[in-house]
Amino acid sequence: MIQDKLKAEIRDIVDFPKPGIVFKDITPLLKDAELCNEMIDAIIDQLQGIEIDAIAGIESRGFLFGFLLANRLGLPFIPIRKQGKLPFKTISESYALEYGQATIEIHEDAFEKGSRILIHDDLLATGGTVVAASKLIEKLGGVIAAYSFIISLDFLKAKGRLSRFSDTISSLVSY
Repeated sequence: MIQDKLKAEIRDIVDFPKPGIVFKDITPLLKDAELCNEMIDAIIDQLQGIEIDAIAGIESRGFLFGFLLANRLGLPFIPIRKQGKLPFKTISESYALEYGQATIEIHEDAFEKGSRILIHDDLLATGGTVVAASKLIEKLGGVIAAYSFIISLDFLKAKGRLSRFSDTISSLVSY
């Protein structure tokens, strides 16, 4: 089962990036190309029956599997990046992190109005970054079709924050 394989490889980094946080490190997963392909297959299985026009990945780890997923599905990939990293005209959204403050941006021409967007990231924790990404998609006239994560920290209850944008929220592993 994919969950068991992932849990065996994901490592905990205690007190990173600050004391009190247990960081879920997905980099060991990247060593195994076959496992990465299984992960993409499992995400695609979770998305059956959902109409998606493009996939947005959140910097930086959301790019890893978000782009692979978009490529496998033959869909455009939309990077959502930290402020100042995108070269064209952007819109931005600021938000609070569990360990600070941040701003993310998206290109103004990332997709056509009315497009149904899947937002992908490696991990759902408190949901601040994903809510900010959702607001960016909506500002440009997009619709959040679904969310996809490798890991969800369910004890932080972020899915409730996302449900106002879409009730379709999936992850491969939950803690």
